[in-house]
Amino acid sequence: MTYDVAIIGAGAIGCAVARELSRYDCKTVLIEKENDVAMGTTCANSAIIHAGYDPKPGTLMAKYNAEGNRMAGEICEELDVPFRRCGSFVLAFDENDMKTVRELFENGTANGVPGMEILSGDEVRKMEPHVSEECVGALFAPSAGIINPWGFALAMAEQAVLNGVELRLSFAVSKIEKEGGNFVITGKNGEKIAAKFIVNAAGVYSDDIANLIGDRSFTQNSSKGQYYILDKNQGELFDHVMFQCPGPLGKGILVSPTIHGNLMVGPDANPGSGKDNTATDRKGLDHVIAASRKTTTAVNFRECVRNFAGVRSEPSTHDFIIGFSGADDHFMNVAGIKSPGLSSSPAIAADVVKMLLEAGVPSGKKENFLRGRKPLRFKELSPEEKKAAIAENPAYGHVICRCETITEGEIIDALHGVIVPKTLDGIKRRCGAGMGRCQGGMCGPKVLGIIARELKIPPEEILQNRDGSFILTGKTGKGGDADVL
Repeated sequence: MTYDVAIIGAGAIGCAVARELSRYDCKTVLIEKENDVAMGTTCANSAIIHAGYDPKPGTLMAKYNAEGNRMAGEICEELDVPFRRCGSFVLAFDENDMKTVRELFENGTANGVPGMEILSGDEVRKMEPHVSEECVGALFAPSAGIINPWGFALAMAEQAVLNGVELRLSFAVSKIEKEGGNFVITGKNGEKIAAKFIVNAAGVYSDDIANLIGDRSFTQNSSKGQYYILDKNQGELFDHVMFQCPGPLGKGILVSPTIHGNLMVGPDANPGSGKDNTATDRKGLDHVIAASRKTTTAVNFRECVRNFAGVRSEPSTHDFIIGFSGADDHFMNVAGIKSPGLSSSPAIAADVVKMLLEAGVPSGKKENFLRGRKPLRFKELSPEEKKAAIAENPAYGHVICRCETITEGEIIDALHGVIVPKTLDGIKRRCGAGMGRCQGGMCGPKVLGIIARELKIPPEEILQNRDGSFILTGKTGKGGDADVL
């Protein structure tokens, strides 16, 4: 088959574009080098839908942020993705910071951000009592929110697949050639895909993909950011996203509740850290703690349940790169997607698809576009609803992950869903098993056993996350009548 469009990269951008294209009668394939969607920058970021006051007016970031913010709320409601418009503060600690706050207010006004206010330090502390007494004022933007970022991308990918988009996982692109007017995309395993158009949404690797067709119009550096995730007892400290004034390296250290009820603190900034470098280090994590003390001294970092690092694009253009390549007018770059990329993704996707349709991609709309989805989240049910769910399927009465109250029924649902996970972290991203205080220490072996049983996979073939991350290596002995792994 020759596809009308091949999308390279199944992060938030690629999944959003796939979802928009799935509305039309065109043959689309979504290609991802990893074994699941949303495993790159989409999986490791600040999990915020930004209001849109930070980008400079006139940039592509400014063009797409506020509209993407609005659209993200609509998509989350349609696809039942956890999202809360909690609002964000940019804190000022002196008059120089207040000057920045006023500039951000002007930016936001020009960019169409609704409802912003400039508050005094006392007004800030009335809303957030744990903010430092050194805070003299802040910008407040009520339209900002917190989200499950990988759930957002996964929901859009699932809707795309339900509506006819083909998903090809573990397809790492190694070559792109032109044959008979079409692109032939070759994976490292030798597989080939033919397509009339390509959308390059490969995240930090977008410049590498562009280079395969001779497009060297931009380069991408990368910057690693490290975070703390604190236990839910720390998540109660703040109701809003708390930023410090931005600096040369970005938006700075934030203190923010998460959609799952935890508290997130970070990130630091490490330009030039490498596209694959997601290792954490003591120096960077110590910097996160020290810098956060400017915002608040209330956080107890001994309640940390996990550290992680994410890598984000630092494009040579200092802005999003969106449009057809000068090297080939059927090859579209959607690159340089740094913050606010997650927030902007729905608006970017709408514009990208509009450009593709104008360039000749089949534009007939599907009559029976499938819309909603409603995953069962057992712990959110009322007692009566829980009783009914267990009566229908007793697996909902078997709690596997005690930290997050995730049941066997929810894990089974994920394993028989639209995009089937085959790893422990794939289950974690879909239903939350392993996200609690023990980080899968108690439930991990049980989840592994359920994956093996439901997918009929030998336990030693099941991975933690990426290819090669094996958990079991073989049998170590025998116990009674059963082999011991």
